[in-house]
Amino acid sequence: MLNGTNFKIWKEAVEIVLGCMDLYLALRMKQPTSTPEASNEVKIEKWDRSNRMCIMIMKRSIPEVFQGFISEGENAKKFIDEIEQYFVKNEKVETSNLLAKLISMKYKGKSNIREYIMEMSNLTSKLKALKLELGEDLLVHLVLISLPAHFGQFKVSYNTREDKWSLNELISHCARGREAAER
Repeated sequence: MLNGTNFKIWKEAVEIVLGCMDLYLALRMKQPTSTPEASNEVKIEKWDRSNRMCIMIMKRSIPEVFQGFISEGENAKKFIDEIEQYFVKNEKVETSNLLAKLISMKYKGKSNIREYIMEMSNLTSKLKALKLELGEDLLVHLVLISLPAHFGQFKVSYNTREDKWSLNELISHCARGREAAER
């Protein structure tokens, strides 16, 4: 169900459903027309059915409160494009939000350190998809900065080393350091 914040996921789900039902035709191609040279009645009929079913399925997955913003179009492709205009996120805003979240993250010591670092890595993957690539070295430093004071000796140890750790090495060292601290 479209809720205003999940357009990308909603569109993907609708496309999968329509594809599995072999109804995706109206979203993939323009409406065929009949010409004096070629009577495309079968194609036109198949497209019209696909178009009607697409619109019905999409309308069924949109809450009534949103339907007032969308015109009662006759074309499924135009219908989904219009929905997209209202709900697709601005990439700059999404990039800023993800980056702010990544920079402000702080490990509180309550959750699994591996999961915490993987969450930070996941945010960098999302940023990469938005064309903002942060290198692994920067991510390692962001993780280290986000660790609390009781990781101080661990941070000093990393900073005095000549070599750099990969993200996997950092996870491994952090997990071992946490286990040792708990003993």
